[in-house]
Amino acid sequence: MRWLLCLLIVTSVTAQSRIEVSFPEERSGKPFDGRVLVMFSTDFMVEPRFKVGDGQETAQVFGIDANGLRPGEPAVFDGSVLGYPIRSLTDVPPGEYFVQALLHEYETFRRSDGHTVKLPMDRGEGQHWNRAPGNLYSSPRRIKVDPGRKETLAITLDQVIPPIPAAKDTKYIKHVRIQSKLLTEFWGRPMHLGACVLLPEGFEEHPAARYPLIINHGHFPHTFSGFRESPPDRNLKADFSKRFGVAGYNRIQQQHAYDFYKKWTGPDHPRFVIIKVQHANPYYDDSYAVNSQNLGPYGDAIMKELVPHIEKQFRCIGAGWARFTYGGSTGGWEALAVQVFYPDDFNGAFIACPDPIDFRAYTVVNIYEDTNAYWQIGRFKRTPRPGRRDRRGHVSATLEQMNHRELVLGTKSRSGDQWDIWEAVYSPVGEDGYPKRIWDKTTGKIDQQVAEHWKQNYDLRYILERDWKTLGPKLKGKLRIYCGTKDNYYLDNAVRLMEAFLENTKEPYYDGVVDYGPEAEHCWNGDQTRPNHLSRLRYHQMYVETILDRIKRTAPKGADVTSWRY
Repeated sequence: MRWLLCLLIVTSVTAQSRIEVSFPEERSGKPFDGRVLVMFSTDFMVEPRFKVGDGQETAQVFGIDANGLRPGEPAVFDGSVLGYPIRSLTDVPPGEYFVQALLHEYETFRRSDGHTVKLPMDRGEGQHWNRAPGNLYSSPRRIKVDPGRKETLAITLDQVIPPIPAAKDTKYIKHVRIQSKLLTEFWGRPMHLGACVLLPEGFEEHPAARYPLIINHGHFPHTFSGFRESPPDRNLKADFSKRFGVAGYNRIQQQHAYDFYKKWTGPDHPRFVIIKVQHANPYYDDSYAVNSQNLGPYGDAIMKELVPHIEKQFRCIGAGWARFTYGGSTGGWEALAVQVFYPDDFNGAFIACPDPIDFRAYTVVNIYEDTNAYWQIGRFKRTPRPGRRDRRGHVSATLEQMNHRELVLGTKSRSGDQWDIWEAVYSPVGEDGYPKRIWDKTTGKIDQQVAEHWKQNYDLRYILERDWKTLGPKLKGKLRIYCGTKDNYYLDNAVRLMEAFLENTKEPYYDGVVDYGPEAEHCWNGDQTRPNHLSRLRYHQMYVETILDRIKRTAPKGADVTSWRY
């Protein structure tokens, strides 16, 4: 971007001005449905589309829906358009800014439930509006906001985000993609599932071996990350991790990925198959691996279509005693959820820093008792609820701010971000075909009817307690939960509520583990011997010995526990 700076023309606009965004016919001869965004930034070295977030250095963004926007037709932004973090264009302070516009394209889906909805289909980027292939955007321009002048700023979407090259297979890493019959029927168009597969050393040389399968759940993986077949790049320029306060963190990541490769291919490592599931969808970069009214039967599609396909192709044992799952954050919730909803299909779940697993602590909100998500409300005072903190307790965003950012990025739960995907997964379908809001996105008022639906279907602690008579015998010894005591998103609150239930279970006792990382932030995974910035790089190595021990103790008589131990 550096070379652009000398070419930028400074345009003056006023807070009372209009901004008109359009695209030329040569970019597309068809009309577009989607979300049009205009962004302002004071960082002239980075495109504004990459600066929108929950942190203090976020860019300013405004958004409007476009329905059938045609070439040359302007999408108009004025003072009435909602923005984040500043609500209105009229309130943008005077100064010089980098400005950029983008059109996030929506596709029309005619679902099997009778609803027609417009949503952004993932295009291989993992559901990120700022780099989704096919989206139109403008070259950044330098402008001056001048309250003394009134004029219209015209922005042309003169660029298109190119396709993302497919990841390449290697000796150890393979990429699988199948069309899902279940999801295709639900969405009314071809829908696919994929996986990044890590094969064990000696896979080709031992054709008679059958392997345990380990599913690593988490956000969309382009390939199997954390595994590097070559030594670290000596010419890599060292970066600085602001989150961890560590210099050269990129070099540390490469070294740990290479160390894992050496361990994985070494003579003493047990031979497993590990997969990362690709289940990006029209609402998010993954589906939360469960069946949902709004997303469709992703849980069944993964377990009944994708997993059997992989187990057949890569010679896995294909039995519940030889399957395990692990993950952190979103992946932590998913690891617990699939173990709960498919209790016979897994022999253990390693659940790190999980998204809220008890909705009495939906981060800092009790959705059953609180009336408002954004504010603690008293007779004479109301206090904003925090959304994100560091380990010292410093708050960088409130729940209201985080949700308002999503509302600007996309109405009807279409932001592709965290609060919206929870809503899309857990909520019933609304009359308009989109997810019912758990709370009013503008005011924070909680809908108790929606909360009850969440409780009965996705509150994992409640479901365990309600169904322990039947689930308990199937889950005994399988649940291992880990969380830092200073989780950035207050996820430790729900873990403590879950622990209180589990430790009081009887007939049977759950016989698992709940452990905490003192002062550890998101995402602590159970390693008491290393700081968080290192332990988070070792997920694939963390649980090997526990898995081996569990297989040894629980494999049925006559099971194959030797062909994969070469």
